[in-house]
Amino acid sequence: MHLFISAGEPSGDLHGANLVRSLKKLDPSIRFVGLGGDKMEAAGCRLLYPLAKHAVMGFIRVLAHVLKFMRVLKQSKKYFQDEKPDAVIVIDNPGFHWLLAKRAHAEGIPVYYFVPPQIWAWASWRVKKVRKWFQHVLSALPFEDEWYRSRGVKSHYIGHPYFDELATKKLNPAYLDEQRVQVGRVIALLPGSRMHEVTRNLPDILAAAAIVHRKCPSTRFLVASFNEAQAEVARGMIASLGIPIHVQVGRTPEIINLAEACIAVSGSVSLELMYHLKPSVIVYRAGWMLRQIGPYFIHCKHMSLVNLLADRELYPEFKTKNYKPDEVAQQVIEWLDHPEKAEEVRKALADLKAQVAIPGACDRAAKFLYEEIVKKNVRVAA
Repeated sequence: MHLFISAGEPSGDLHGANLVRSLKKLDPSIRFVGLGGDKMEAAGCRLLYPLAKHAVMGFIRVLAHVLKFMRVLKQSKKYFQDEKPDAVIVIDNPGFHWLLAKRAHAEGIPVYYFVPPQIWAWASWRVKKVRKWFQHVLSALPFEDEWYRSRGVKSHYIGHPYFDELATKKLNPAYLDEQRVQVGRVIALLPGSRMHEVTRNLPDILAAAAIVHRKCPSTRFLVASFNEAQAEVARGMIASLGIPIHVQVGRTPEIINLAEACIAVSGSVSLELMYHLKPSVIVYRAGWMLRQIGPYFIHCKHMSLVNLLADRELYPEFKTKNYKPDEVAQQVIEWLDHPEKAEEVRKALADLKAQVAIPGACDRAAKFLYEEIVKKNVRVAA
């Protein structure tokens, strides 16, 4: 069997690597080629291009990279024509992957969506593209499965693969011990994994942290940075604040574990916060373009995946250009001053976790894909 897998950002690279390993358990002879990052390559997928290392979001940023993406699409199309993989599996990243799926579909290659895009939240009319070019969607969320099915898309619910990673993730005991002997109640600051998220959201997060520290002087703050470049940006913002804020690279799980409360940019990290039962405030300051067009296309009542799963606001949300850092700070202060309110949040998160945080999504996806593709090949051979 010969599979082409594509992931366009770091989280997709992680899920793609885990899927490759799960498929190899079923059949070690499977050949994997595709687009992704270091994790997929380490798992045994030969990369045509390291797409996950060049993740971009936003209309202007995509335009700046359009020639590069078109070259990758051309290279992939030639590969489909010359090598004819048995199936193409894509992970999130809708804009690029719809174009990739269109090219695979034109060559008669079935395409499967593993961790599909959240188009139920953003421009839902785009479901027609999924219906046209994709053989099947492997849904990560219960309501997502129902949403796709109700719109004529074949969907199979597997759960969210992020919980596979969380279930096996090991914390660094030396770092935890080092932090626990220090004085102060830890507040985690999680400004996102993309540089534009950091530059746009971290100033407000830091302003909120300064207010929290002024009202609760016993607090200290740990910033989780995705890489050293982002850490340097964060340190530059922090230099003049004069409060105990420390930036760490590659320590997000440990920082969440240590925290009494968290301030986080909206994204999949909210699932990790739920998994560890952490009271959290979710923020997102959108760019100008999204603020202009968002009201016409956004169709969901919550920004956080945790709130969408709970169908209520367990995590207070502050978004667009209108929120003020003191509003974010006040929510954190309330949890610090009233531990019983923080405990209410933890109990609600524990109930939700028991319902949805079920590991094994990658194994379930691998089993489904393997059986589907074997059936397809049998039919073709017949």
